[in-house]
Amino acid sequence: MNPIASPAQLRASLLRWSLVLVPLIVLLGFLSGKIAGSGPGNAWFDALAKPGIYPPPVTFGIVWTLLYVLMGLALAMICAARGARGRGPAVVVFVVQFVLNLAWSPVFFALHEMTGGLVVLGLMVAAVIVTILLFARVRPVAAILLVPYLLWICFASYLNFAFLQLNPDMDGVEGPRAVERFNI
Repeated sequence: MNPIASPAQLRASLLRWSLVLVPLIVLLGFLSGKIAGSGPGNAWFDALAKPGIYPPPVTFGIVWTLLYVLMGLALAMICAARGARGRGPAVVVFVVQFVLNLAWSPVFFALHEMTGGLVVLGLMVAAVIVTILLFARVRPVAAILLVPYLLWICFASYLNFAFLQLNPDMDGVEGPRAVERFNI
């Protein structure tokens, strides 16, 4: 019996998917945060009391970039698994969880909705668990690549909750606006 594709063809397919999906996922994640005005420099966020476990701001850019790369590689493995049973549903659930991921920054940082952000994170945790389970049926290594992401969004959920506990009066409130005036 002849195989449908040689190992070299399978590696080439994974490489092609990776070259498209990894940069795309990193770019979309970056744009979501940038458009929402996430992190330091956001007047509303800067005014919040920070929980003691809040890491240095530079941590978020590094961690999210690595997680987006892992997510892109995991998705590329699934997309390259042509003909694999469960591939379609796995990709659909991945897209759902990724849309939730992209929605969190605008909800939290742009809309100033800490409660809404917590709801988005709860849905995201559930969607990522389902994604991991579906990925494991197609390519177990792809599922393993998503475990750090799951752990990080669980941590992010705790941080979001801690921000809400420390700043209940800032939930949904328009943040302070800095005005710079120039005399001409």
